Amino acid sequence: MAARARRGGTTSLCRSEVSDPPRRGEIWSVRLLGQPDDPHRPRAALVVSADIRNRIADDVMVVPIFSHGAIGPTHVRLARGSGGIKKNSVLFCEELTTLDRDFLTHGPLGAPVASEILGAVLRAVRRALGETVPEPA
Repeated sequence: MAARARRGGTTSLCRSEVSDPPRRGEIWSVRLLGQPDDPHRPRAALVVSADIRNRIADDVMVVPIFSHGAIGPTHVRLARGSGGIKKNSVLFCEELTTLDRDFLTHGPLGAPVASEILGAVLRAVRRALGETVPEPA
């Protein structure tokens, strides 16, 4: 039986019951409103928030994906086909963003990315926050 939320005396389904929540490691098409050079067009983004959070929260944490960019301590290369992405791309981990789930437009684009890629992204996010994070041995 579906849980229901009450608002203003009426009963409505919670958003989380309308569709499956995104999962960590999946790539979704998202709208990043207010971003320079991104006039409201959908962009691919990697979901990095924990699955338990994705099930209970109305928002998700994502790292945007760009088709061009230099590789560096907070940028991770993503090969064509990984996670359903259509061409070689770069994850800009310093641009970690929390989005309302309403801004997810389509997804997942494919299977979740490999655990090695997700690990590299999480290390790059930590570097963006100022931590000294060595590469794994």
